[in-house]
Amino acid sequence: MFVVHLMAFYFSKLKEDQIKKVDRFLYHMRLSDETLLDIMARFQAEMQKGLGKDTNPTASVKMLPTFVRAIPDGSENGEFLSLDFGGSKFRVLKVQVSEAGKRKVQMESQFYPTPNEIIRGNGSELFDYIADCLADFMKTRGLKHKKLPLGLTFSFPCRQTKLEEGILLSWTKKFKARGVQDTDVVSCLTKAIRKHKDIDVDILTLVNDTVGTMMTCAYDDPCCEVGVIIGTGTNACYMEDMNNIDLVEGDEGRMCISTEWGAFGDDGALEDIRTEFDQELDLGSLNPGKQLFEKMISGLYLGELVRIILLKMAKAGLLFGGKKSSALHTKGKIETRHVAAMEKYKEGLANTREILTDLGLEPSEADCIAVQHVCTIVSFRSANLCAAALAAILTRLRENKKLARLRTTVGVDGTLYKIHPQYPKRLHKVVRRLVPNCDVRFLLSESGSTKGAAMVTAVASRVQAQRKQIDHVLALFRLTREQLKDVQGKMRTEFENGLRKDTHLTATVKMLPTYVCGMPDGTEKGKFLALDLGGTNFRVLLVKIRSGRRSVRMYNKIFAIPLEIMQGTGEELFDHIVQCIADFLDYMGLKGAQLPLGFTFSFPCRQTSIDKATLIEWTKGFKATDCEGEDMVDMLREAIKRRNEFDLDIVAVVNDTVGTMMTCGHEDPNCEIGLIAGTGSNMCYMEEMRNIELLEGDEGKMCINTEWGGFGDNGCLDDIRTQYDKEVDEGSLNPGKQRYEKMTSGMYLGEIVRQILIDLTKQGLLFRGQISERLQTRGIFETKFLSQIESDRLALLQVRRILQQLGLDSTCEDSIVVKEVCGAVSRRAAQLYGAGLAAIVEKRREDQGLEYLNITVGVDGTLYKLHPHFSRILQETVKELAPRCDVKLILSEDGSGKGAALITAVAKRLQQAQKEN
Repeated sequence: MFVVHLMAFYFSKLKEDQIKKVDRFLYHMRLSDETLLDIMARFQAEMQKGLGKDTNPTASVKMLPTFVRAIPDGSENGEFLSLDFGGSKFRVLKVQVSEAGKRKVQMESQFYPTPNEIIRGNGSELFDYIADCLADFMKTRGLKHKKLPLGLTFSFPCRQTKLEEGILLSWTKKFKARGVQDTDVVSCLTKAIRKHKDIDVDILTLVNDTVGTMMTCAYDDPCCEVGVIIGTGTNACYMEDMNNIDLVEGDEGRMCISTEWGAFGDDGALEDIRTEFDQELDLGSLNPGKQLFEKMISGLYLGELVRIILLKMAKAGLLFGGKKSSALHTKGKIETRHVAAMEKYKEGLANTREILTDLGLEPSEADCIAVQHVCTIVSFRSANLCAAALAAILTRLRENKKLARLRTTVGVDGTLYKIHPQYPKRLHKVVRRLVPNCDVRFLLSESGSTKGAAMVTAVASRVQAQRKQIDHVLALFRLTREQLKDVQGKMRTEFENGLRKDTHLTATVKMLPTYVCGMPDGTEKGKFLALDLGGTNFRVLLVKIRSGRRSVRMYNKIFAIPLEIMQGTGEELFDHIVQCIADFLDYMGLKGAQLPLGFTFSFPCRQTSIDKATLIEWTKGFKATDCEGEDMVDMLREAIKRRNEFDLDIVAVVNDTVGTMMTCGHEDPNCEIGLIAGTGSNMCYMEEMRNIELLEGDEGKMCINTEWGGFGDNGCLDDIRTQYDKEVDEGSLNPGKQRYEKMTSGMYLGEIVRQILIDLTKQGLLFRGQISERLQTRGIFETKFLSQIESDRLALLQVRRILQQLGLDSTCEDSIVVKEVCGAVSRRAAQLYGAGLAAIVEKRREDQGLEYLNITVGVDGTLYKLHPHFSRILQETVKELAPRCDVKLILSEDGSGKGAALITAVAKRLQQAQKEN
């Protein structure tokens, strides 16, 4: 028993001594976590450099755009060919991707050798050889007379400007075919394939093996957005935000970037990490000074690195009693498979002895332990360096997504990762230690990168087909100049019909006289009470106007109008309004004050004087009974009487559009048009009295409230109304009415978008075909979401968050489509507004007999104020359709409440002037 313990102690001591000896000799190959974090930071800096247009030419990490913009979503289907060229063998596959979201792939493949004379010979012979192998495969599989799309996996650094093109930057590994560098490899292969008249193949995509690996794994796990190859060579790719890629135009979505990290350090950035062994290996390679990071990591070089170290240790008398063999002097005699075998658990020492003996050496037990430890240090360093670069990529992904914690999947392939018994475990452990705020799943690519090339091709085919369907839907909202001119002309006709006595009753644009006959002239003064009712909120204001200086001070309070009041009885509505007035007067300490009052009432009314307004119909969700056909001023007076607390002088009733014009007219005397682009849609303007047949008198001007929201109710817009407009109309409170408003106003735009999203989802073009319960809820997609989603400052990640709030689990690609849908709907709305406004400014120009008109438009409304592009598109459309009108749009800062007070002040001024006359 004592002998056994003694022997065990001897071997453990022997092992300890040998390990210490190797550790001392290879001290510089042991990397601390501090060093790895430093390498990680250096790699992050190189990534940034590679992505910049100005810095890319000098970057060692080239960060090549691959033009792969989407990962599989499970709906791919069809039959594809795939070629995998880039290693010691060349592979051709036929890949059948199942449909109906089954995520099932069937593959038939054949390996072909890549002889040295081919990979180091003439480029044209190389591509002829590949084409011959492809033709052989298609012949043996009975595919010769089928037209099939093909994906090419080409595992060398290429610069791409599109998915089906790749300019070879440089050969790596052992490849050296002449005349290929700086040429398009897809064109070279296409030319070679065309020599075979009996096969019809269309090369749709070019990817490298790393991208292929990511796509293969993403088909099984949609969370996969990183691909890593650790085999003969090494590389990584990942999905980068387009707005970070200076090398490619466009800011929307993401694109896969092939980092080409094998060249990291070629600019000297890793000189403090590289050892004398690395330098010797590099000098003896086919490409000295290049791919320095790859030469410290990949399977092509690890065995050779171990051989160089063992030879140096033997020369130093630290191994094999100082004896060397001719095999140990021979380059390439130790391969990475030998390193993996020597590190095998339990069998490792026996394998080491056998391998060393085959090299003509006579190793002792101590030698075998030492050699095994050399292999461990070399392969561990490889895993450490890989982990540091991968940790940098994961950190970038997390920061791009602005997440405190990232959950993602890394797809991995490569012989070193697959055959080395310890490598995966070491890599995973170090990555998790370097990025503790990333939860990473590592997924082995079972079928290799060739399946990935087929998947890229399948995704490209799917995206192409989906794009056509999406474009078909969006095209319905793209209005041509001719269509807009037609809308302008029809609107002009409806204006004329509304102003004429004989056609007024049948006109869809009612052209209601407001009895506002003057604009502010700066002499108005006094205190006025103003009410503003036109949406779910009701405002009461005290407005103080000083004459001369055009100075206005306002105090206001906002009150909610509950849904049950909006859709209850008229008496309940006006009692609620009077209660709000009482609260405001009490709040301002004005309970007994006698004040003139202006009432902004933003619904279609027929007026017979400035203080009489008969409601034609409710809009914007109001449905209070016993109101339509009644005078709103009388109803307000009756409610004030019922309250019996105060007496107010109701001087004027106006709608918000007129109030907006008056507010802006107080600032700019050239303002003669008011426009509302908010919850509702309307426009008013100062019309010549001679054109208003409904009223007596030809002198002066009067403001006309167009109520253009009803434009198109006679069917004149049916040629541009879509199925989605019809669905929104049919589901509204007033089907068949306010059709123009339903195509342009904030109350409806979000609902149009929702209908489109439902249709696209049903077609399987969005949200993986899954319609959430919330998406089916009317009104859930508010117009404010359009403004947020279309903001230039908003990243797609934030768009996804908005969609998540709506219960929509969107991909990056979904977010792009949703943004496009929002853009199409809001752009059409702004253009329709522009066509209507162009109609009125052209009318004003002609009425005044002017060659050229300068006019100001006062604008209010949340859509105009909050949407990032609405005002610009509106102005561009007016300029295009009314080129002889210089139209200035100014925003009404203080809203229609101030306008009501100003109308009241103007009315008081005009009344006083009449009395004096």
